[in-house]
Amino acid sequence: MKLKLDVDPDIAAMMQAEVLAGERAVTAAMRQAGSDLKADWRGQITGAGLGQRLARSIRNKTYPERGESLDAAAFIWSKAPKIIHAHDKGVLIHSKLGFYLAIPTEAAGKGRGGARLTPGEWERRRGIRLRFIYRRNGPSLLVAEKARINTRGTAVASRSKTGRGQVTAPIFLLVPQVKLRKRLDLARDAEKVAGAVPGLIVEKWADGG
Repeated sequence: MKLKLDVDPDIAAMMQAEVLAGERAVTAAMRQAGSDLKADWRGQITGAGLGQRLARSIRNKTYPERGESLDAAAFIWSKAPKIIHAHDKGVLIHSKLGFYLAIPTEAAGKGRGGARLTPGEWERRRGIRLRFIYRRNGPSLLVAEKARINTRGTAVASRSKTGRGQVTAPIFLLVPQVKLRKRLDLARDAEKVAGAVPGLIVEKWADGG
């Protein structure tokens, strides 16, 4: 017995067209999934009060970068992974050198762009030497003596010759470690977006990618 199989050119073309449609659909779905997850993570970060700057550290990229593929994938990451991880997991932070962690009080004020100041930066900016005060119960302190509190609640150098309005202001709390509260749940959004991918592929396939 001799069998012969002939493939209709029209059927072959239809099959190839479906493969191409699938590649477009999968790639388009992954592009949207990556974009959606990036937006969700950025929204979580700003909603947690961590600021636009940290939110903008979330980036995404779709592979392949050019063309379409049935194996298309989306990669979402942060340019500040250690900070994101700390707020996502609620980690315990220690000083690298075994010293105290300096936590600024409201009287410390802010640096450029709202950045937190270190004790050394604070002394250079304010022109006041900080004094260490050890406390057995509770965090130790770095205080500014003969300072005044301005209208913004920030401690600055006092120019009073009589001492009027001068205060000793706690500028930094000194603690050996601090436990960050878990403020993010990135896995929740990732699972939600991943669960929507099959539906996105079907939708994009039906729409022609």
